[in-house]
Amino acid sequence: MEEVLSFIPPAARSGVQELLIANSVEFKLTKVRRTKHGDFRWRPGETALITLNKTTNPYRFLITLLHELAHFQVSTNFSYRVKPHGKEWKKAYRALAIPFLNANIFPEPLCRLFAVHLKNPKASTDRDFALVSALKQYDPPTSTRAIFELAEGEKFQIEDGRTFIKIKKRRIRYECQEVRTGKCYLFSPQAEVYPLIATD
Repeated sequence: MEEVLSFIPPAARSGVQELLIANSVEFKLTKVRRTKHGDFRWRPGETALITLNKTTNPYRFLITLLHELAHFQVSTNFSYRVKPHGKEWKKAYRALAIPFLNANIFPEPLCRLFAVHLKNPKASTDRDFALVSALKQYDPPTSTRAIFELAEGEKFQIEDGRTFIKIKKRRIRYECQEVRTGKCYLFSPQAEVYPLIATD
């Protein structure tokens, strides 16, 4: 419990401690994963497990913790009879988050944007561009940028070294063309990539 609390904004620690005591969940902290910030696993015959990324961003950590605790509560109350991110989960998430929704815990404009997000929370906070952009202000400096921040026609690299050109938006995701093969791929708007400086 102490390790989990060390990643929480100081003003929220007593409230989170109460939640951890009230909810019988095992927590596992792991290195940052690019595909998710956390996850929940119901384990029949064992204590439920919540895995959270270790991050220096306490606000992202707290939001993820509350998101996953809502999954635990819904699984406890409804088993598998409801949708993972349906109305029951949204109600549980709001109920858990509202006590922490104040400027002593979340600085502005993060507090206001989180309040807007909670009106109809999406399956992933990464789909809420305004909230994600505000959260990024509290991440350590990085040379990466999100796909949605790049201009059309801009080149970028991904971790494996492949180079792409951003083409256009398709509903939610962005179509990007791999330079070497000419093949097109769809990227999440929040995918972190390495922009390339144009050279003559």
